[in-house]
Formats: sequence, structure tokens, C-alpha cells
Amino acid sequence: MEEYFYELKIPKQRIAILVGKKGIVKKRIEELTDTKIKINSKEGDIFVKGKDNLKLYSCQTIIKAIGRGFNPEKAQLLLRADYAFEIINIHDYAKTHADLIRLRGRVIGKKGKSRKTIEALTNCFISVYGKTISIIGLAEDVALCVRAIEKLLRGAPHSKVYSWLEKKRAEFKKAALLEKW
Repeated sequence: MEEYFYELKIPKQRIAILVGKKGIVKKRIEELTDTKIKINSKEGDIFVKGKDNLKLYSCQTIIKAIGRGFNPEKAQLLLRADYAFEIINIHDYAKTHADLIRLRGRVIGKKGKSRKTIEALTNCFISVYGKTISIIGLAEDVALCVRAIEKLLRGAPHSKVYSWLEKKRAEFKKAALLEKW
């Protein structure tokens, strides 16, 4: 059977999280995805190999999520077929370094309030790390979360984004009830 390979890079500061105490996180990911992971901790390079391309892709996505600031437990949710992972590059919305910092702050909010509110309204997990905002959740929820964050990054007032999310959430609930009925 043919073996497949992936090479990816994560921030060096996140390598220890990927490895875990005594290598437990790395071993767990290898077991769950039937892959082998080799880590160059000096460069942040990760090499993954396996025989099942779909499991290899799942492994790569979990590693990317850990690299973007998620803890391994949340990243492992990506093994579920109904979960999705999205990365928004803040540079797409920022002209200067000061803009980047301001936009990160808009998404995080005072004491994390904005991020927590969006997470609650979309049932997603959000990580703001470096120049990116990453999201893990059910596929339809992630799409909604991405749109909300993009509205904030384009300058929409927080209150408008929250009310839009509440409206969308009510529409989803109504549609789900009608579907069951």
C-alpha cells in the first residue's frame, strides 16, 4: 500500500503543545489518525506520513489547529466529519501593523468579551493567534462565525454583529423546528 506524506510548519512556541508531556499528545494524534509524526522543533517543521489520505488530512488539520493556538482537545474535534476548521488572515483587512493590533483587539474585545460572545452565539471555538483568527465548530456554525468576524474586521459595530448573529440563530432554530415537524 502506498504511503502519503505531508510537510507543514507551525510556530516554534506551539511545538511543546503538540508534543505534550512525555509525548502524550503526539502519540494520541498518531493513534487517532493512524499516522506517524516527526517534528523538527528547531525549525517548527512537521512531517506526517500515513497510508490513509483522509486520516492524514485530519492529522494535518489537527496540527494546524494546535499551531494556530487551540488546545489539543479542541483540535481533536476535527476528527469528526461534521466539524470544520477555518483560518482568517487579519492581514487581508489591515493596512498597517497598528491596524493589525486594533483589529485583533476588536475580535477579542475587552477581557475577551467579544470573542466569548461570538463563540456563544455561534457554538464555535475561536483562537486569535499572531496574524490569524481560527475557528473550530460544526460546518454551518463556522460559516456563520466567519461572516460575523469578517463584519467586525470591516468595521461593523459590535452591537450590530451580535444582533445579526442572534437573528441568524433564531432563523436556524425555526428552520430546525420546521424540519422536525
